[in-house]
Amino acid sequence: MTSGRVGRPLTAWAFLAPYAVAVALLIALPALLNLGYAFTDHTGLTRDPHFVGLDNARRLLADGFLADSIQASAIHLALAVPLRLLAAIGLGLLLAAPRPGGRWFRVAVYLPTVVPDVALAVLFLWVLNPLYGPLNQLLGLFGHPGMNWLAEPGSARTAVALMLAFPIGEGFIVVLAARRMLDGRLYEAATLEGCGPFGQLRRLTLPLLAPVLLLLAVRDTILTLQVNFVPAYVLTDGRPANATLYLPVYIFDQVFEFSGFAYGAMITSVLMVVTGVIITALLLMVRRWRVLR
Repeated sequence: MTSGRVGRPLTAWAFLAPYAVAVALLIALPALLNLGYAFTDHTGLTRDPHFVGLDNARRLLADGFLADSIQASAIHLALAVPLRLLAAIGLGLLLAAPRPGGRWFRVAVYLPTVVPDVALAVLFLWVLNPLYGPLNQLLGLFGHPGMNWLAEPGSARTAVALMLAFPIGEGFIVVLAARRMLDGRLYEAATLEGCGPFGQLRRLTLPLLAPVLLLLAVRDTILTLQVNFVPAYVLTDGRPANATLYLPVYIFDQVFEFSGFAYGAMITSVLMVVTGVIITALLLMVRRWRVLR
């Protein structure tokens, strides 16, 4: 009995070991190296880096473009995360029940996720074209004259957020699977008690799926803050008026266009801190909401 109890933890650690090694080598070690480079004058070229202390941190405080980048990232987060979550949750719940052709609808929802980011961005350049793009043509059917989506700050932000609302396949699959795992007898009892579809959604489905939805919110926050480089770079290149100069785009410009490897490492550290603060605030808000309930 004793050997069996000891063997189970060892087996679990054996399965976790490859993942732990990958996390250490691919995440923890690069993060530590990045933090070390942030306090040097490294350019990413041949010259050996030298320790410069807080010089890069002082440069951050005087960098107006960085302030614009943080503002653009915050606005993008407020637009894209709720849009992605609502799309994933809504479609996941809608297509969870068996229906004719449901398999093909689910495939259609997941399909944009497997399309490469660059290809999807190029496709959206056509969709958003002010002259012959289908989006403006669709708006014209409702009497709207259309707009030059990528020429104004507000519409450019909306365009990037709209593009990121399509590759939601992972979140959609998670919601779909979680909804199908819920006990159907709960809904039968709720129906007998006179609880309609909206009441079941508010009192049963969303509370029971709360841990899954929280996980998706945290994941989408990280994804939206750190993996918005391709759509912003291909669609707008950070323009107009720095409206889409998100932190990953600004880091890329500093490192590869201006050879500021160390300064880019410092901005990356800021991005990691900002992401951690937002996720912590999100978790505290959810915890407080559960206590108040």
